[in-house]
Amino acid sequence: MSKQLTVYVREDCHLCADMIDTLAEFQQSLNFTFVVRDIDCDPRLRAKYHALVPVLTLDDEEICHYFLDAVALRNALS
Repeated sequence: MSKQLTVYVREDCHLCADMIDTLAEFQQSLNFTFVVRDIDCDPRLRAKYHALVPVLTLDDEEICHYFLDAVALRNALS
């Protein structure tokens, strides 16, 4: 069964686009899905992640932010 990750982003964020693209490259080999959530659509998320986007989480636990950390991703999914 694949795990579902969440990527917290904001519009027009090149780091966010880079993380999503890199995640997609790992998706099949590591067997996960992910959803993208715009923090600017939710005041609570904006307050929590404002300066950290993009943020990658699994079950509300942060895996990494700014750049995809492949080692942390693998560890979170194992």
